[in-house]
Amino acid sequence: MIRSIRPEDWPAVKELRLLALRDPVAHLAYLETYDEAAARPDTFWQERAAGAAVGVADAQQIVAETPDGTWTGTLTVLMEQAGTTDWAGFAVERTQGHVVGVFVRPEHRGTGLTKALFDAGLEWAWGRGAERVRLIVHEDNERARAFYRKAGFVPTGVTVPLTPDSGDSELEMVIERS
Repeated sequence: MIRSIRPEDWPAVKELRLLALRDPVAHLAYLETYDEAAARPDTFWQERAAGAAVGVADAQQIVAETPDGTWTGTLTVLMEQAGTTDWAGFAVERTQGHVVGVFVRPEHRGTGLTKALFDAGLEWAWGRGAERVRLIVHEDNERARAFYRKAGFVPTGVTVPLTPDSGDSELEMVIERS
């Protein structure tokens, strides 16, 4: 089952995020480490879940859940409004969704689950007036880049530096509303 999270799902939000941060490419996919996330208090996870739960207009975390309640994958869509700036300080020119926090348990990869999560996330963003949906992917994360291309996302040519000193950057990819 694919669904949006509820505020009371915060323990599962925490559990799946910590699992994602143990993935071999986590250093390329997430802007925090396992140790940083594990040290956060439960109030952080409660607020995180409440801020992206059913009924929230500007963010939605979507999960795939098995009949026994195990979460097998997740993604979050943040809405960015035209005339604002994004997390990296770039001007947002059009109302858009921004996909973040994509993770599917290794044993469920290649099953169509990631596509189902993306379909739900895109539907949610289009329903809130997004003209396009974007994501930022590390230039060395080829596994993710290949999936995003297969899902219809295309590179825009915009590069986002991760930190001024690292030399690492991420690439913006978008899908336009059809």
